[in-house]
Amino acid sequence: MNAMLLLSTAGAAMVALAAIFIRMKAIKRPATVKKIILPPFFMSTGFLMFVYEPTRLEPSQILEAFTVGLVFSLLLMKTSRFEIRDSDIYMVRSKAFVFLLFTLLAARIVFKLLIGDAINVEELAGMFFILAYGMIIPWRIFMLVQFKKVEKKKRLQSRGQAPAHSH
Repeated sequence: MNAMLLLSTAGAAMVALAAIFIRMKAIKRPATVKKIILPPFFMSTGFLMFVYEPTRLEPSQILEAFTVGLVFSLLLMKTSRFEIRDSDIYMVRSKAFVFLLFTLLAARIVFKLLIGDAINVEELAGMFFILAYGMIIPWRIFMLVQFKKVEKKKRLQSRGQAPAHSH
């Protein structure tokens, strides 16, 4: 295993652990529209990587990476839901999120080992960024729609027009 592979894998593992830690901490606070829609905007600065020529991808690579991201987003959508607790809206903790991040990390390592000679590290980084973006955008849109539904239910409950059941 070369030093670049070890270094980039360690970096990816640290990012995955940071994401898990941040997500688990954030889930303890009430959800808001701002907390749902801002992460994709912050993440979009990652597109600046494509200014660096070696990270630029072929259209087929972009399509492949984005499609895989969409598939992973379906898993996140399936396991993401909100509930009303103490008159606030919270996201329900999901073990699938942690599993998905580690699966992506493992896939990245496997891809680097299997096709590391055919695709350079920079292109692979670009592909994984596109994959992540293809995963977060549909997931966050789904979350926003679900949040709005629960928010409407909460408003109806506070007016006494709906039962107190939160699911």
